[in-house]
Amino acid sequence: METEARLTRLASCAGCGAKVGAGTLAKLLEDFKTRTDPRLIVGFEKSDDACVYVVNDDTALIQTVDFFPPIVDDPFLFGQIAAANAISDIYAMGGEPRLALNLLCVTEQMEEAWIREILRGGYDKAYEAGVIISGGHTIRGSDPLYGLAVTGFSAPDQIKKNAGAKPGDVLILTKPLGVGILTTAAKAELVPDQLMEKIYHQMATLNKAACSVMKKYDVHSCTDVTGFGLMGHSCEMAQGSGCTLHLQVDQIPYHKEALEFADMGFVPAGAYRNRDFAEKNTRVSGTIPRPVQDILYDPQTSGGLLMAVPEKEAAAIQNELSAEVPCAHIIGYATEKEEYALVLEGDV
Repeated sequence: METEARLTRLASCAGCGAKVGAGTLAKLLEDFKTRTDPRLIVGFEKSDDACVYVVNDDTALIQTVDFFPPIVDDPFLFGQIAAANAISDIYAMGGEPRLALNLLCVTEQMEEAWIREILRGGYDKAYEAGVIISGGHTIRGSDPLYGLAVTGFSAPDQIKKNAGAKPGDVLILTKPLGVGILTTAAKAELVPDQLMEKIYHQMATLNKAACSVMKKYDVHSCTDVTGFGLMGHSCEMAQGSGCTLHLQVDQIPYHKEALEFADMGFVPAGAYRNRDFAEKNTRVSGTIPRPVQDILYDPQTSGGLLMAVPEKEAAAIQNELSAEVPCAHIIGYATEKEEYALVLEGDV
């Protein structure tokens, strides 16, 4: 869709780069008085992607919410990306998304046609995912915002937590990194249109196919890589699982063009927040230049799934994923807990 809308100029930050840092969130939630319920098998304690409440022996309810400022100017595409990003949390838990509510903040500068296109984009992506948008809430504010509160379902014993990785597991990532850096450089009109079309398509792509493959196997742990970057989300997985994750940097897929822009300094603010959180829990083994590390800390919008899978099933999962998700790649492994939660390995 061709549009003269410049949504990104109306926002002070963009996409998942707008997320409050993981370390800050932990401090904000300290010492809150909360109720407990044995049916709530996943809450916020392990920083998981969604909460899970067991309804009965066969059904668990999965709930999540995600919204952010525009990362693209095209309103329809913004709606698609925001919806895909929100729905992804259900896929990361191994669930089937079914219901959603719109969350929308509009500004005085936004034309009615832009607002309609944002919502149309969200409905389009929800329809693709098999999700019914059954209502929502709209307010006025200083920055445009859009996203969804999503409800999904799963059998209780099929839930994939981010805290289930085991020593010996192999790590698989399903989408390449570098989205935050490239969208930052795109604001300065330095990124070719053809490359950005590729990035936009990636962000608008559901993690549905990857989740479908994952559910066929005994995957121990899963999370989606979004605003906290690969390093932040890997750190949460490692700490929650009580193990150490070794990331083989030369095997991690990323958009090569992002390396040049990272070297030029086009690194979103969220990457520095992610570094503040994860770097102190990371040991670097090898020679890994700063721009490559920037890509690992780069906040991703609607990123891929990070799975911890049994070594004996890794090849089969990788082979099946390759047919549906060509960028999926084995990027590391888990060990018993070491001094650091993460180890970056390799010379690149």
